[in-house]
Amino acid sequence: MRKLLTSLLLMLFLGACATTQAGPNGMADRDPHEEFNRDMWAVNQGIDTVAIRPVTEVYRTIAPQPARRGIANVFRNLTEPWSFINNLLQGKPGRALRNLGRFIINSTIGVGGLADHATDLGIEPAPEDFGQTLAAWGVGDGGYVMNPFLGPSTQRDTFGTIVDFVANPVSIFFDRGLNLTAQEQWGIRAGSIISTRSELIDAGIDDFLESSADPYAAARSAFFQRRENDILNYDTAGFAGDGDDLSEGEDAAFEAALEDIEDMEDSGEPAPVEPE
Repeated sequence: MRKLLTSLLLMLFLGACATTQAGPNGMADRDPHEEFNRDMWAVNQGIDTVAIRPVTEVYRTIAPQPARRGIANVFRNLTEPWSFINNLLQGKPGRALRNLGRFIINSTIGVGGLADHATDLGIEPAPEDFGQTLAAWGVGDGGYVMNPFLGPSTQRDTFGTIVDFVANPVSIFFDRGLNLTAQEQWGIRAGSIISTRSELIDAGIDDFLESSADPYAAARSAFFQRRENDILNYDTAGFAGDGDDLSEGEDAAFEAALEDIEDMEDSGEPAPVEPE
């Protein structure tokens, strides 16, 4: 199994290195396996229709929006350590400090990440994954890929996702620190998928696809646009920049939050989780 995984990683990595951006044929060059990808898109849509979306709808019925927001915050908080590592790998220590500050603040004052107090204090998110790190290192995207269950990706990002899966320090802690069983760890991942699917419903992704003449092409275009924004670190207003220095406001907010944590430890009482 280990040899098979190693071979798969090598094949994906070499494929990503071999292909970069769109050529003279435009999208045809970025989606060289469109026929297969469209078939896999249909399979994924079928799985979503009969399994993922119905479970998500039950989840949305049971859990009110504040609870769903808190759960989504927890899952986002769990990505901060891996983002911290990837920002360091990309030579962005300022963004890495954001990840560290956010994780400390939201894990303590935010009660395990249920509340995103770091953002409220002015410390903005700086998410990164290994696919973005590979892009920063100059690795081409390798072409569009529609992965089973996981959905839109590229060869580079598929390789990155596998590395994310096996190297994420949170996953390693769950496995070796908490000694969670494989079933328990898969349960956490399933919860993350359902939470993400719920957020996509809130974002209107279903209406967007249903109103598209070609949902596959619409999803592909949206994926490339979002991924480019992620790699270039565009903010929500559309401005690019690596943001590699903590602003004075973020630095002051971090120091104030650390003082609050110390006060909380002295009193022995957890900070209240404020509704968002």
